[in-house]
Order: sequence, then structure tokens, then C-alpha cells
Amino acid sequence: MSKEINRLHPISAIITSTKALKSMIFPLVIIIITNGFNFSFNFHSDNFWRTIFLFGIWGVGAILALVSGIVKWRTFVYWFEEGELRVKYGLFVKKKRYIPFERIQSLNYNEGIFHRIFGLVKVQVETAGSKDRKPEVELTAIRKAAADVIELEMRRAKNQVNKQMNDEQSLMEEVPVPTIYHMSIRDLLILAITSGGIGVVLSGVAAIISQLSDIIPYEEIFNELADFAKIGAFLVAITVIVSLIVAWFVSFVITLINYYEYTVRIEDEKLIITKGLIEKKRITLPLNRIQAIRIVENPVRQLFGFATVVVESAGGNGEEGKDKKITLFPLIKKQECMGTLEQLFPEINWRPEFIYSPKRARTTFYRIDFVWLIPIIGASSYFLYPYGLLSLLLIPLTVLIGIWQHKAAGYMIDGKQLTMRYRVFSRITFFMEKKRIQSIGTTQTYFQKRKKVMTVKATVMSGMTGMTGNVRSLEQQDAETILSWYEH
Repeated sequence: MSKEINRLHPISAIITSTKALKSMIFPLVIIIITNGFNFSFNFHSDNFWRTIFLFGIWGVGAILALVSGIVKWRTFVYWFEEGELRVKYGLFVKKKRYIPFERIQSLNYNEGIFHRIFGLVKVQVETAGSKDRKPEVELTAIRKAAADVIELEMRRAKNQVNKQMNDEQSLMEEVPVPTIYHMSIRDLLILAITSGGIGVVLSGVAAIISQLSDIIPYEEIFNELADFAKIGAFLVAITVIVSLIVAWFVSFVITLINYYEYTVRIEDEKLIITKGLIEKKRITLPLNRIQAIRIVENPVRQLFGFATVVVESAGGNGEEGKDKKITLFPLIKKQECMGTLEQLFPEINWRPEFIYSPKRARTTFYRIDFVWLIPIIGASSYFLYPYGLLSLLLIPLTVLIGIWQHKAAGYMIDGKQLTMRYRVFSRITFFMEKKRIQSIGTTQTYFQKRKKVMTVKATVMSGMTGMTGNVRSLEQQDAETILSWYEH
């Protein structure tokens, strides 16, 4: 095993410093806005010393960020010894970390802008014991050849075979890995067009506005909007539509950047996912970490026979694994999806025959909504008359959505497998093995008790709180059957 000391590439100092400076930009913007842009570098100005003080503090922080990046680069070293990846870093407090190669579950690669310019890669080392959703070790920037060496040493340690130089050389050569999925440009465009990311964009804007709530003149803005509304409902509608189009376009671009060249390969019982345009990422997911699989069909994609496949994973998976939900196939034809999943997980029945919620339970899917819906309709109709009367349309809309949800609610037990199907807006088919299920429980509302039906919830390990499948208003006997199946 090599004991040669390896260092990070010098560009890692810039990357680390840039990341720290990036986190300081928002506080600087807040400082500037809260002071009403009232700054002056004129010595005779009243605001001179305040300006110097505020920008001085930020400048000291920026200098410390730059220094910390350089210190981390100069002190961070790694080497291989006795079947372990060993890391040492720190200036005043020296820290060491030894990771046996057989404990390494995955090596995740990210290529940001700086990485791609200089032919580098960021390597995140994941183990089964990775805590707080963080990688065990992160090598900020190393050569791709150096990353290949780490993978070579990991393979050799796991195989526990003494190899000669010619065997090592053959391992270093790139071996074709089977590709099980590659997203075409057509599918990428469909994914971007039908993406639900518009909600993420709008929530991000709302979050930014909430941070600036103290300085935004809401009363003046409201008065301006009221005057604007008097011009005509048509112009207000046009403004709302244009805003939604802009948000959709931003979501469209973000999706294209994130899922460009999305490819899934399988190697040594691991799924290897690569994607990204500006920042190229490689995510390694061991098959034995997968706790459950969800097939998600939003209404638009379901209409054209497309679906999204999401896996729930136990343990960290780098930045992509913050909530342990990993998109396996962002967009795939439903029939193609089933064939591919049957090859990857042959022990699972991917074509279940569901037992559905009984017809008498249909009203339980929308009756409870009237508890909060009727006060809203009443208030809107009274205070916003006559336009508030349009809120009455919420009643038939809620009933239709409830009927839609009722048609999807079902389950299947097949040996040691539980499959649940349910819908909020997207139809979700949730595949779970009994040994992966953390808990199963039931609930029953007053309306459900009258109809003799129950809601069943099953939870698997995924993230901090797990992932829960929720099928509403199953036959009470069916709910008890599921509980009995899990208990035994």
C-alpha cells in the first residue's frame, strides 16, 4: 500500500475561499439595504465612521475567509496505509481521520466550474457511519487520475487480493460500465417543460422577501397595487400570468442545467449517477442502501405515459443525499421503467394487482375539507363581493379532486412485499419490502369510522424523519390484514 503523501490541488484554496465569501454576500446586501444605501467614504461626512465600521467588519471576515482557504489547502494531506485512507489537516489543532477501504460505501464526484477548467474533481467519501448527512471526508479538488487511484486502492482492498503491476495497470484502464438509463435531449426538454419547479422558484422569492420584511414598505406597495387594480382586472391578470411565465422559465432553465446528460450505470452492485451542465456530479448509490422505491406520475406526465422513479436511501449520499431521496429516472416511459426495474430488482413484483378503497369511502376524501373550505368561501364572498363568489367553484373542484384521489387509493401484499398507491396531485406507487419497513400504523377519523374504513401509513428509513406512504380509507378489514402481516 502506498504511503506517498498527497495534497489537494492549489485551486482548492480558491474554491474554499470563494464558498466562504459567497455565504457573506447576503449579509453584505442586508447591511447595505437596511442602511438605505446611506454610506459615505468622505472623511467630513457624518456617516464616514459608520461606513468604515460596517465595511471594516465585513472586510475582516472576507480576509479571514481567504486565509482559511489557504490554510486548509496547505495543511490538508492524505495517503494510503494498511488498507486505509488516512487524512490529516489543521493548523493549530491537528486532526486525523483513518477510514478502512472496506468501510467506504461510495465515492461521489462533483465537478464545478473551477474543477472543469483545470480538469479536477471534488471527491466525497461516504461510509455506512456517515453522520449528520455529511460525507466522512471531502477532498475539495484533486486530479481525476488521483481520484481513480483512490478507487483503485478501494477495489484492491475490498477484493483482498495481492495484485502485480500488470493487474494494477489493467484496473487503471477504463472498463466499459453497462448504462441502464440515459436521458435524451427530447426527454430532458419534456422534463423541464413539465417540471413542478415553479413552486420552488416562487417559494425562494417568498423566502427572500421574508428576510427583507423589515425594510419593505408593504403599505405603500399595497396602495400602489390597489390603484393598479382599479385600472382593470385584465391588466392585473396579465401581470400575474407574466410573473408565472417568468417563474416557469427560470424553473425550466434550472432543470436543464441540473439534469443535462443524466446517465445511470451499474457497477459492482452500485448505481452510478452522473449529471449536470455547469456543475457535473457523480453520485454512487449501493443497492443494499435502497429502502424503498416510488414511481411518481404527475397529472401531465401521466397523461402521456411518463413517470419519475425515486429511491429512498439509508445513509449519506453527498450533497444529493440531504434528504436521502434520489431521483433514479427523472423521466421515463412507464412501460420501459417496469422492464428496467425488473432487471435491477428481480425480487420485487413490479406489476401489482391492487385492492382498492371501497366505493362507500368516496365521500371521506373530500368531506373533511369542507371544515376549512366553508369559512374561506364565506369570508371571500362577503368581503370581496361580487368577485368573491367565484370561491364557490372550490366546492366542485374539491369534490372532483377527492374522487380522483379515491380512484388511486389501494394496496397489495405479495409475500414479503407491501405496495401502496395513493394520490395528492401526483399518483404515487410505493414499493417496500417488509424487512425495510420501520413502522406501520392506522388512523381513523369520525367520518371514516361511520364508513368502516381506515387510513394506513407505512414508514421506511429515509432522511431524518423517514418516508411515509399514506393510503386513505381502506376497508377496515384490509387495514387489519396489513397490520397482521407486518406483526408476523
